[in-house]
Amino acid sequence: MLLQQQQIQFSQYSSLYALIVPEDNLLRRINDLIDFSFIYDELATKYCSNNGRVAECPIRMFKYLLLKVIYTLSDVDVVDRSRFDMSFKYFLGMLPEDDVINPSSLTKFRKLRLKDTDLLNLLINKTVSIAIEKEIIRSKSIIVDATHTLSKYNPHKAIDVLRERAKLLRKVVYTYDENWKEKMPKKNTYNDIEQELIYCKKLEKRIQAEPSINSIPAIKEKLNLLKETIEDAQENFTLSKDTDAKTGYKSVNNPFFGYKTHIAMSEERIITAAVVSSGEKSDGKKLPKLLEISQKNGIDVDTIIGDAAYSGKDNLKLTKAQDIKIVVKLSPLITQGVRKKENEFDYNKDADMFVCPAGHLAIRKARQGKRDIGANPQITYFFDVEKCKKCALKEGCYKEGAKTKTYSVIIKSDIHKEQIAFQETEYFKEKARHRYKIEAKNGELKNVHGYRRATSCGITNMEMQGAITIFAVNLKRIIKLS
Repeated sequence: MLLQQQQIQFSQYSSLYALIVPEDNLLRRINDLIDFSFIYDELATKYCSNNGRVAECPIRMFKYLLLKVIYTLSDVDVVDRSRFDMSFKYFLGMLPEDDVINPSSLTKFRKLRLKDTDLLNLLINKTVSIAIEKEIIRSKSIIVDATHTLSKYNPHKAIDVLRERAKLLRKVVYTYDENWKEKMPKKNTYNDIEQELIYCKKLEKRIQAEPSINSIPAIKEKLNLLKETIEDAQENFTLSKDTDAKTGYKSVNNPFFGYKTHIAMSEERIITAAVVSSGEKSDGKKLPKLLEISQKNGIDVDTIIGDAAYSGKDNLKLTKAQDIKIVVKLSPLITQGVRKKENEFDYNKDADMFVCPAGHLAIRKARQGKRDIGANPQITYFFDVEKCKKCALKEGCYKEGAKTKTYSVIIKSDIHKEQIAFQETEYFKEKARHRYKIEAKNGELKNVHGYRRATSCGITNMEMQGAITIFAVNLKRIIKLS
C-alpha cells in the first residue's frame, strides 16, 4: 500500500543536518535543484492505495538507486552507508535516528515498480527541462556518439558450454545407475563444434531411448538443458546467461560482448537523448531517433556533430530535409550507392568493416572498379563462408554451395559531393572541434559512475542503469553550470 502523501516527520535531532551537511554538499544541492515528486506521480499506479502493508516511499527508493550511481556502490553498501552518513540520510529524507531498508528491497523495487516504465526518456526529459529553464542550454547543436558497456556475464564458446552441459547430464545419470558408463556414446576429443554437436545429439538420442532413465525428473531437467544448448549452439558461436547482449567491435581486432548506449548531447554537455541497444547495432541508424527525442525534449537543433558512422545517405537526406547541418567527416565506405537492400548490412566505423544482419563482421575488403576521375569505384567486403553455411539467416543471403560471400558498396554520390564541399567550410571546422566533449562524457559515465559494465542481465535492466546514470551526470553538470 502506498500512502497518498509523505508524512511530515519531526525529530529533536533534525538540527544536526544544518551543522553536518554544508550548503555546498552535492546531495543537498541536488535536493534543492529538483522536486522529486515526479517519481511519485510516475510510479503511483504501481502500488495499491488502500490494501496491504505500507510501502517504502518510491521517492526514497529511487534516491537509493541514484546514490548507488553517484558513488558507484552496491545495494548492500549504499544501504550500509546510509546508516551513518548524514548527507545520505538528509538526501533520503530520513530522520537522523531512522533505520534503513533491507538491501533486497532495492531489487524488488527495480523489478516490480520500475518495470515497464520509460525511465530513460522520463529522467532525461526532466533534466533537460531544468537545464532549459535555467538557460544553461543555449546552443542549437547536438553531439552524437555511442559508448560501449560490457555484459555482466562473459560469453563462452559454444563448444565449452556443450561439453559442460553434457558432463552434467552424464554425471546425474551415473548417480542413478553406474552401469550407464558402458552405454554412453564415445566422447568427442576434437576441438571442433560440429563434432561436439554430433556427440551431444547422440547422447540426447541414447538417453531418450530409455524411458526408465529419461523419466527421472533430475535427468530430464539436465537433458532438456542440453537440448536447448544444442539449438542455441547451432545458431550462435558464443553463449551467455545474458541473452540480450551481443558481440560488437571497438576495432577490427577488439570485440566486446554487451550493449551500446547511443547518446546525443548539447555543447554544454547536457545529455539530451539516449537509446540503448545490443552491442552489434550500428551507430548511424540511431541518429534519427536521437534527433527526434532531443527535439521532443525541447532542443531546437540546427547542427548535428558526429563521426563518420553518422554520414550515411539516409542521415544526410534526413538532416537536409529539416535544414539541419550535419558536421560529420564523410566516409565513402558508408554510402550504399544504388543498392536496393541498403539497410541489410551495417557499417562498423570502429572496425572499418561491414556487419551482416546476423552480427558477423567481414574478414577482409578489396577496392574494385576504375580509379579514373569521375568514375564510381566500389569496395567489396568478404565474409567467412563457414559462418554463412551455419547461419540461421542464410536464406536469401547466402547461396548454397557458394565459395564466397561478399557485399559491395559504391563510393560517392551527388548528396555526398555536397557534404564534401561542406567539410571545407570554416563553420564545419569550428563545430567539429566540439566533438571531443562527448568522448569526455563517455569517459565520465564509465570511469566515475560504473557504466563500463552492466550491473544486471538483459536490455531492460541496461536501460534502467543508463537512465539513472545519465540522470546523475546531467544533474551534476547542471549544478556545476548554475
